[in-house]
Amino acid sequence: MAYPSVSDYADFLPASWRDGVDREPASTWWNWQGHQVHVLRRVNPDASVRVLLVHGAGGHSAALWPIASLLPDDQVDLAAVDLPLYGRTISPDPAAVRYQDWVSLLCDFVLSEEDGRPLVLLGASIGGMLAYEVAARTGRPAAVVATSLLDPRDPRARAVITRFGPLGILGGPLARLIPDRFAGRRIPMSWVAALSRMSRDPGLSRLSTADLRGGGAEVPLGFLTSFMTYRHGD
Repeated sequence: MAYPSVSDYADFLPASWRDGVDREPASTWWNWQGHQVHVLRRVNPDASVRVLLVHGAGGHSAALWPIASLLPDDQVDLAAVDLPLYGRTISPDPAAVRYQDWVSLLCDFVLSEEDGRPLVLLGASIGGMLAYEVAARTGRPAAVVATSLLDPRDPRARAVITRFGPLGILGGPLARLIPDRFAGRRIPMSWVAALSRMSRDPGLSRLSTADLRGGGAEVPLGFLTSFMTYRHGD
Protein backbone atom coordinates (compact mmCIF):
# COMPACT_ATOMS: atom_id res chain seq x y z
CA MET A 1 0.00 0.00 0.00
CA ALA A 2 1.83 3.07 -1.27
CA TYR A 3 -0.23 5.73 0.51
CA PRO A 4 -1.90 4.38 3.66
CA SER A 5 -4.54 6.55 5.31
CA VAL A 6 -5.25 7.48 8.90
CA SER A 7 -7.71 4.59 9.02
CA ASP A 8 -5.13 2.10 7.76
CA TYR A 9 -2.86 2.96 10.67
CA ALA A 10 -5.78 3.14 13.11
CA ASP A 11 -6.63 -0.48 12.37
CA PHE A 12 -3.47 -1.56 14.23
CA LEU A 13 -4.71 -0.09 17.51
CA PRO A 14 -6.39 -2.37 20.06
CA ALA A 15 -10.00 -2.98 19.08
CA SER A 16 -11.29 -1.18 22.16
CA TRP A 17 -9.48 2.02 21.13
CA ARG A 18 -10.42 2.22 17.46
CA ASP A 19 -13.83 3.83 17.92
CA GLY A 20 -12.17 6.76 19.69
CA VAL A 21 -9.92 7.66 16.74
CA ASP A 22 -10.62 10.86 14.84
CA ARG A 23 -10.40 9.40 11.32
CA GLU A 24 -11.09 12.65 9.47
CA PRO A 25 -8.77 15.36 10.81
CA ALA A 26 -8.72 18.71 9.05
CA SER A 27 -5.95 19.17 6.48
CA THR A 28 -4.43 22.64 6.53
CA TRP A 29 -1.41 24.24 4.89
CA TRP A 30 1.33 26.58 6.09
CA ASN A 31 3.91 28.24 3.88
CA TRP A 32 7.50 28.16 5.11
CA GLN A 33 10.36 29.35 2.91
CA GLY A 34 8.72 27.96 -0.20
CA HIS A 35 7.65 24.69 1.41
CA GLN A 36 3.91 24.01 1.39
CA VAL A 37 3.73 22.37 4.79
CA HIS A 38 0.82 20.02 5.44
CA VAL A 39 -0.65 20.12 8.94
CA LEU A 40 -3.37 17.85 10.31
CA ARG A 41 -5.49 19.53 12.95
CA ARG A 42 -8.24 19.02 15.46
CA VAL A 43 -8.95 22.58 16.47
CA ASN A 44 -10.53 23.49 19.78
CA PRO A 45 -9.98 27.12 20.79
CA ASP A 46 -11.53 26.38 24.18
CA ALA A 47 -9.09 23.57 25.00
CA SER A 48 -6.73 24.38 27.84
CA VAL A 49 -3.68 22.73 26.21
CA ARG A 50 -2.20 22.54 22.72
CA VAL A 51 -0.29 19.45 21.56
CA LEU A 52 2.01 19.36 18.54
CA LEU A 53 2.88 15.91 17.21
CA VAL A 54 6.40 15.52 15.78
CA HIS A 55 7.06 12.45 13.64
CA GLY A 56 10.37 10.72 13.00
CA ALA A 57 12.06 9.03 10.04
CA GLY A 58 9.50 6.25 9.63
CA GLY A 59 6.24 8.12 9.97
CA HIS A 60 4.28 11.24 9.16
CA SER A 61 1.27 13.08 10.51
CA ALA A 62 -1.36 10.58 9.31
CA ALA A 63 0.61 7.59 10.61
CA LEU A 64 0.80 8.94 14.15
CA TRP A 65 -2.53 10.72 14.18
CA PRO A 66 -4.64 7.74 15.36
CA ILE A 67 -2.86 7.36 18.70
CA ALA A 68 -2.56 11.11 19.29
CA SER A 69 -6.22 11.71 18.47
CA LEU A 70 -7.20 9.59 21.48
CA LEU A 71 -6.24 12.56 23.65
CA PRO A 72 -9.51 14.09 24.93
CA ASP A 73 -10.84 16.55 22.36
CA ASP A 74 -12.44 18.75 24.99
CA GLN A 75 -9.07 19.36 26.63
CA VAL A 76 -6.53 19.24 23.78
CA ASP A 77 -6.11 21.32 20.63
CA LEU A 78 -4.11 18.93 18.42
CA ALA A 79 -1.84 19.52 15.43
CA ALA A 80 0.60 17.30 13.50
CA VAL A 81 3.11 18.61 10.96
CA ASP A 82 4.44 16.76 7.92
CA LEU A 83 8.13 17.64 7.86
CA PRO A 84 9.78 18.18 4.45
CA LEU A 85 10.32 14.93 2.49
CA TYR A 86 7.47 13.27 4.43
CA GLY A 87 3.71 13.14 4.32
CA ARG A 88 1.97 15.54 1.99
CA THR A 89 4.33 18.49 2.43
CA ILE A 90 5.59 19.85 -0.90
CA SER A 91 9.15 21.16 -1.07
CA PRO A 92 10.56 23.31 -3.87
CA ASP A 93 13.81 21.30 -3.96
CA PRO A 94 13.63 18.00 -2.02
CA ALA A 95 17.28 17.24 -2.80
CA ALA A 96 18.31 20.33 -0.81
CA VAL A 97 16.42 19.48 2.40
CA ARG A 98 18.63 19.04 5.46
CA TYR A 99 17.96 18.14 9.09
CA GLN A 100 18.62 21.76 10.05
CA ASP A 101 15.54 22.66 7.97
CA TRP A 102 13.43 20.44 10.20
CA VAL A 103 14.73 22.24 13.28
CA SER A 104 14.21 25.72 11.82
CA LEU A 105 10.77 24.92 10.42
CA LEU A 106 9.46 23.57 13.70
CA CYS A 107 10.92 26.48 15.67
CA ASP A 108 9.18 28.95 13.36
CA PHE A 109 5.94 26.95 13.48
CA VAL A 110 5.92 26.91 17.28
CA LEU A 111 6.50 30.65 17.42
CA SER A 112 3.87 31.38 14.77
CA GLU A 113 1.21 29.35 16.60
CA GLU A 114 1.79 30.95 20.01
CA ASP A 115 -1.54 31.91 21.59
CA GLY A 116 -0.82 31.92 25.32
CA ARG A 117 -1.93 28.37 26.04
CA PRO A 118 0.54 25.74 27.27
CA LEU A 119 2.08 23.75 24.42
CA VAL A 120 3.23 20.13 24.69
CA LEU A 121 5.50 18.67 22.02
CA LEU A 122 4.90 14.96 21.47
CA GLY A 123 7.91 13.48 19.65
CA ALA A 124 8.10 9.96 18.23
CA SER A 125 11.32 8.13 17.32
CA ILE A 126 13.95 10.67 16.18
CA GLY A 127 11.18 13.24 16.54
CA GLY A 128 11.79 12.99 20.28
CA MET A 129 15.21 14.62 20.16
CA LEU A 130 13.91 17.03 17.52
CA ALA A 131 11.10 18.09 19.85
CA TYR A 132 13.61 18.57 22.67
CA GLU A 133 15.82 20.71 20.41
CA VAL A 134 12.90 22.91 19.37
CA ALA A 135 11.77 23.34 22.97
CA ALA A 136 15.28 24.33 24.04
CA ARG A 137 15.69 26.80 21.18
CA THR A 138 12.31 28.52 21.45
CA GLY A 139 11.62 28.26 25.16
CA ARG A 140 7.90 28.14 24.38
CA PRO A 141 6.74 24.55 25.04
CA ALA A 142 5.64 23.77 28.58
CA ALA A 143 6.69 20.13 28.22
CA VAL A 144 8.16 17.56 25.85
CA VAL A 145 6.89 13.99 25.74
CA ALA A 146 9.25 11.74 23.76
CA THR A 147 9.27 8.05 22.91
CA SER A 148 13.08 8.25 22.70
CA LEU A 149 15.93 10.76 22.83
CA LEU A 150 18.38 9.38 20.26
CA ASP A 151 21.50 11.44 19.62
CA PRO A 152 22.91 10.18 16.28
CA ARG A 153 26.42 11.26 17.28
CA ASP A 154 26.37 8.55 19.96
CA PRO A 155 27.73 5.29 18.46
CA ARG A 156 25.33 3.27 20.61
CA ALA A 157 22.38 5.16 19.12
CA ARG A 158 23.62 4.63 15.56
CA ALA A 159 23.90 0.91 16.23
CA VAL A 160 20.18 0.86 17.13
CA ILE A 161 18.61 3.16 14.57
CA THR A 162 20.34 1.83 11.44
CA ARG A 163 19.75 -1.49 9.68
CA PHE A 164 23.39 -2.40 10.07
CA GLY A 165 23.50 -3.16 13.80
CA PRO A 166 27.01 -2.73 15.23
CA LEU A 167 28.27 -1.53 11.85
CA GLY A 168 25.97 1.45 12.30
CA ILE A 169 28.61 3.03 14.53
CA LEU A 170 30.49 3.85 11.32
CA GLY A 171 27.57 5.92 10.06
CA GLY A 172 28.80 9.18 11.54
CA PRO A 173 32.39 9.06 10.25
CA LEU A 174 31.32 7.69 6.85
CA ALA A 175 28.62 10.35 6.47
CA ARG A 176 31.30 13.03 6.46
CA LEU A 177 33.02 11.34 3.51
CA ILE A 178 30.08 11.65 1.09
CA PRO A 179 31.19 13.96 -1.76
CA ASP A 180 29.12 17.12 -2.17
CA ARG A 181 28.14 16.08 -5.69
CA PHE A 182 26.27 13.10 -4.26
CA ALA A 183 24.52 15.01 -1.45
CA GLY A 184 21.35 15.44 -3.51
CA ARG A 185 21.04 11.75 -4.40
CA ARG A 186 17.88 10.38 -2.83
CA ILE A 187 17.41 6.89 -1.41
CA PRO A 188 14.49 5.28 0.46
CA MET A 189 14.81 5.77 4.20
CA SER A 190 13.98 2.07 4.53
CA TRP A 191 17.40 1.27 3.06
CA VAL A 192 19.07 2.87 6.07
CA ALA A 193 16.72 2.91 9.06
CA ALA A 194 15.86 -0.19 11.09
CA LEU A 195 12.15 0.12 10.30
CA SER A 196 11.55 -3.59 10.84
CA ARG A 197 12.13 -2.92 14.53
CA MET A 198 9.90 0.12 14.84
CA SER A 199 6.94 -1.97 16.03
CA ARG A 200 6.33 -5.30 17.72
CA ASP A 201 3.62 -5.85 15.11
CA PRO A 202 5.30 -7.04 11.89
CA GLY A 203 2.29 -5.89 9.88
CA LEU A 204 2.62 -2.32 11.13
CA SER A 205 6.35 -2.33 10.39
CA ARG A 206 5.69 -3.57 6.85
CA LEU A 207 3.01 -0.92 6.29
CA SER A 208 5.31 1.86 7.44
CA THR A 209 8.21 0.59 5.34
CA ALA A 210 6.05 0.50 2.21
CA ASP A 211 4.45 3.90 2.89
CA LEU A 212 5.93 6.29 0.32
CA ARG A 213 4.99 9.21 2.58
CA GLY A 214 6.63 7.58 5.61
CA GLY A 215 9.24 4.86 5.95
CA GLY A 216 9.42 4.43 2.18
CA ALA A 217 10.03 8.13 1.54
CA GLU A 218 13.15 9.02 -0.41
CA VAL A 219 15.63 11.29 1.37
CA PRO A 220 18.81 12.89 0.02
CA LEU A 221 22.17 11.63 1.25
CA GLY A 222 22.85 15.17 2.39
CA PHE A 223 19.89 14.96 4.76
CA LEU A 224 21.24 11.76 6.28
CA THR A 225 24.67 13.34 6.67
CA SER A 226 23.21 16.43 8.32
CA PHE A 227 21.21 14.29 10.74
CA MET A 228 24.07 11.97 11.66
CA THR A 229 26.40 14.88 12.38
CA TYR A 230 23.98 17.37 13.96
CA ARG A 231 25.07 18.61 17.39
CA HIS A 232 21.89 18.79 19.48
CA GLY A 233 22.00 21.33 22.25
CA ASP A 234 24.59 23.59 20.60
